[in-house]
This record gives sequence, C-alpha cells and structure tokens, in this order.
Amino acid sequence: MEYPRLVPGTLLRRYKRFLADVRLADGREVTAHCPNTGSMRAVNVPGCRVWLAPSDNPSRKLAWTWELIELPQSDGSLAFASVHTGRTNRIVEEALRAGQVAPLAGYATLKREAKVATEGGAASSRLDFRLDDPLRGTAYVEVKQVTLKESDGHGYFPDAVSERGRRHLGVLGDLAAQGHRAVLLFCVAHTGIGDVAAAAHLDPAYAMALGEASERGVEILAHGCRVDCREGVPQVIRLTGALPVSLTRQLDIALGVD
Repeated sequence: MEYPRLVPGTLLRRYKRFLADVRLADGREVTAHCPNTGSMRAVNVPGCRVWLAPSDNPSRKLAWTWELIELPQSDGSLAFASVHTGRTNRIVEEALRAGQVAPLAGYATLKREAKVATEGGAASSRLDFRLDDPLRGTAYVEVKQVTLKESDGHGYFPDAVSERGRRHLGVLGDLAAQGHRAVLLFCVAHTGIGDVAAAAHLDPAYAMALGEASERGVEILAHGCRVDCREGVPQVIRLTGALPVSLTRQLDIALGVD
C-alpha cells in the first residue's frame, strides 16, 4: 500500500482516543486524528518520531492523520509501527490479490466485508474477506492488526480486552465446524515483531478462545510488514513473509506487566 505524502514530527501525547498532539520539524504543534480505537499499548510513546499525512480538505475537522511511529528497539535500531488500523485490510487485500499469502493463493474472487450467518450464532456477522474458487471452494478470512511488542521481545494480540475479537473467533469456529475454510490472519504491522501469541496477560478469555478456535479447525496465520522509504520518508507498507504463531506462550508475570 502506497502512503500519501508524509510529514515527520515528534509525538507529544495521545488523548481522548482519537487525538494526538505532535510537534512538527518547523516547531509548530498540531493536533492530528488518531485512527486507532485500541489501547495502543507500547506504541503510544511520547518523544518518538511519528509520521503524519496532511490533508487540504476544508471539510475535515483535523488537517493531519497519524500514520506511523518509529520505536527504539533493544539492539539500538528503530522499528516502524502502523497506528492506522484502517490501513490493515488494504495491506492484506493487496497481498491476497497478488497471491503473496501462500496458503490463501489461487482463489478466483475476493469479496470484502463478507456477511455470514452460522448455525452456532444467534445473528449474522461480517468477516473481512471471502475468497471463492470453483475448485477450492470458499475461505473466510478475518484480519487482526498486531502492534504490541512486550518487554520479553515477543508480539501479542490483543493489546486490551477484546470482546469483538472473541466474537470473531466464535464465528470462525462455527464456520470451520460446518466444513468451511476459516482463517484468522494476524497482520503484524510492527517491523520489530518476529512472532505472535495470544495476550493471555491482558485478555485470558481471548487466549482461551484462540486455542479453542484452533481445535475446531480455524487456521491461524501471521505475516509481517515492511516499510519502504525514499530519502528517509516512508513510501510504501507491504505484507511480507509468514511469522510463527504460538498458542501456548505466556508473558512472564515477573516482567512487571500490569
């Protein structure tokens, strides 16, 4: 996915969920839209460099959108993390259409926001993608963005209690039980994360539901992301290779996680 023109700044604070104050390189302080409803645990780090997309649309309340943050890593390097959750499905869709997610390559058609009604569910739900092929049948895919890297160096999902995430796992499990192909795809939008596990220390019910979904036949995949820059400015974010997923790893409480 190609970014619009991005401008660097320094994060001052994120507040009221959808607002972030940023100091631009020229010294101006601006308020940007924060397109992320989650806790942003470990990616809401004041003092770090962030990248904003400007807009000249006069009807917008805020002229800036927060896209990326650069986070220091234990080896002294910097990692990019996408804070714009609205970009995630577009990143994955581009990769699916290009056949770059090997287990999901070869389907003839792709439909976004697929409505499903399962026998085990009281009401219909929507999943991110439906893939169809005359020979391969149908695959339902739900995408989750991962940006939480904890102090043990591993990636985790979710970054807070997620009832919606558990509900999606139930829908996928019901579909798998009916004989459909059901897939949960973690889009790891943090270039410093090398694997993913359920965040049992934050949402033990989700960790249990993930294990149950796997036992019911839900395929659980994870793919990383890469950010390509030109002259130091991020230009493109794209899905990369598969990453390991652990259904059993838990963060050591001794690390001081709340």
